[in-house]
Amino acid sequence: MYRLFRIKGKYNVDDNVIFSLKNVTKRFPGVLALKSVSIDVRRGEVLGLVGENGAGKSTLIKIITGAHPPDEGEIHFDGKKLENITPHYSMSLGIACIYQELNQVPQMTVYENIYLGREEISNKALGITNIALMREESTRVLKTLGLNIDPNTPVSLLGVGKQQMVEIARAVRAKSKMIIMDEPTASLSARETDELLGIIRLLKAEGVSVIFISHRLDEVLAITDRITVMRDGEMVSTVNTADVSIDNIVKMMVGRDITQKYPKIKTKPGKELLRVEGLTRNGVMHDVSFVVHEGEVLGFAGLVGAGRTETMRALTGADPLDSGKIFVRGQQINIRSPQDSIKAGIAFLTEDRKGQGLILIQDIEFNSTLVYLKHYVSGFLLRLKDCRADAELMIKEMRTRTPSVNQLAGNLSGGNQQKVVIAKWLLTRSKIFIIDEPTRGIDVGAKVEVYNLINKLTEEGAGVIMISSEMDECIGMSDRIMVMYEGRVTAEFSGSDITQEKIMFAASGLPAESK
Repeated sequence: MYRLFRIKGKYNVDDNVIFSLKNVTKRFPGVLALKSVSIDVRRGEVLGLVGENGAGKSTLIKIITGAHPPDEGEIHFDGKKLENITPHYSMSLGIACIYQELNQVPQMTVYENIYLGREEISNKALGITNIALMREESTRVLKTLGLNIDPNTPVSLLGVGKQQMVEIARAVRAKSKMIIMDEPTASLSARETDELLGIIRLLKAEGVSVIFISHRLDEVLAITDRITVMRDGEMVSTVNTADVSIDNIVKMMVGRDITQKYPKIKTKPGKELLRVEGLTRNGVMHDVSFVVHEGEVLGFAGLVGAGRTETMRALTGADPLDSGKIFVRGQQINIRSPQDSIKAGIAFLTEDRKGQGLILIQDIEFNSTLVYLKHYVSGFLLRLKDCRADAELMIKEMRTRTPSVNQLAGNLSGGNQQKVVIAKWLLTRSKIFIIDEPTRGIDVGAKVEVYNLINKLTEEGAGVIMISSEMDECIGMSDRIMVMYEGRVTAEFSGSDITQEKIMFAASGLPAESK
């Protein structure tokens, strides 16, 4: 079999370290992001890196890859002390990073993305690339990873899982010695996750080191050799994976026990808030009907591609409808645009908080007040003091970790970004909240805070529609659950009828009696 690398010999624990940080500190205005952090990574090791959002993981990645220089401390890689690291220098050393937001050019082919920035040149004078060689080598690397992907396919035609694999293929082709994976499974299905973990095991067997960053602690336990835990910019501990449990890790991450993973507060459903009848969009969803009441969380479960997000986009006017009726508090309304949805008191928190939920280059104050900006207008003037006061109030109520309302949304951790998205819609005084993947990519501590915010909404009489691909989350936080399969509602469960087995059968399009 074609080898990814040819690493010969065996290593002792003492001389097996390929990468280390020693007492690294990083400061930003008003924030001590890292405080004297020391970690090491061994050759052929999968090191888990975990911590709450804001713990310093992202800053650590940027220092390793040369995006940020450390203020203090030393960095060593492959026996060398590194200074004045740049992203290009980091890559040339054999350090690769696969980010949660993939770094690809969708319009280009698979092989072009694999060689992006490192093209093979057949004629330097004329700048002619060796397309044949790049296709051949890309095919070989893909096959080595067990991937059946045509290198001539535009990346835009691949699913998220396959795009992730192309990123890994790029790192492998570049003969990377250490690969950092930042939330690599956040957008993957269970099958795609299994494929990815299998590839990580292959990389490990070939002597490649992997830093695996994930909030899915079951995956961290399944794939890593050791786990480094961070909290508030400091390293708490590095432990052997075999010696710890999820409860141990959570306690180290948050500094306290989280005794209730899903702190659902039971409320008595009130009056009907939203009724949907026969929503249909040809080829996407068919005859979808449901009701949401005051004080209720209606969960939507289903496999990837079941049509849950598409249904909510059509309901809120983001996508067109072919037919169907929408009633708010018993009155039929026409929703042809997101603006109509907002006027009707429906808030839609999209799963893509960075791409659709926030304007990352703007600050917290701007993002928090943007949707309901007209509320702050008097005549031709914008009441900036009121904007700031409401934004600061939201920061306080949600315990958003930020030095001020002037912090750019793009500089916040994932959990704090999600809080700003929720704040934006709370300020609209909406009563119907559609929350798509509310805790994707955020840590266990921040998840509990989001769940408590959902509880607060229902206690105040709002109705919440929650789309979640995490079965436990959907069951733990929902009063009722609708299940979709191929654009259709296949089942509705409530009370004691809500079980994983029943939901999975309905989500697979199978009748429950097939058990």
